[in-house]
Amino acid sequence: MGAAARRLEFVAVRARYLALNVARLGFATVGVVAMTYQFASIDHRPEFSAGNFFSFFTIQSNILAAAMLAATAIVRRQERTAWFDALRGAITLYIAITGVVFALLLSGLQEELDTHIGWVNFVVHTLIPIVLVADWLLEPARHRLPLWVAGAWLGYPAGWFAYTLIRGASVDWYPYPFVDVASHGYGRVFVNAGVLLVAFAAAALAFVLGGNWRCQRRTGSLAVSAPSQR
Repeated sequence: MGAAARRLEFVAVRARYLALNVARLGFATVGVVAMTYQFASIDHRPEFSAGNFFSFFTIQSNILAAAMLAATAIVRRQERTAWFDALRGAITLYIAITGVVFALLLSGLQEELDTHIGWVNFVVHTLIPIVLVADWLLEPARHRLPLWVAGAWLGYPAGWFAYTLIRGASVDWYPYPFVDVASHGYGRVFVNAGVLLVAFAAAALAFVLGGNWRCQRRTGSLAVSAPSQR
């Protein structure tokens, strides 16, 4: 390949990454604007509680997603550590959970979920989940991740569930019907949690294996570092 062709290829690659990073920052901004707009549209209500608002898994995962999109745009691929890739995969999993759970279990409950504004609901439950998953597939992790990472990723949803039950018993409010102890009792809620845990574990494993496969195809090698358990 001649010097001119190599130069052209270099420029094309740089342009592609620039466009990708601009898109990441743009989508992160859209997510933040959507959540801010939703907050501002309901914070005047007498029954509004900021604690309730930020207790929604949807809001928490969208905040993490916006932060990760920005971080992925700022941190160059060659500078990303295995821990960065593991965190990126975790947040991608969490926002994917948000999108899938809403589509399967919560669609039509926008008023109860404080996402009754149409475009806000679309952004936090559909657009951002699709963007994060697409970004994970378009630019795969730089490092292959060990399978134990899939189990570690479940720590945050499990912590959120414990927090929700403890806080719910204190303030008599639960963010989603399937964790509403007041309506269903602890037995039913723990059964729901068990079913979701199995589904989340399968999704986490699929994310790790899929990410490793994409990483292998990109690098052409299996000898890439992974985060240590120490």
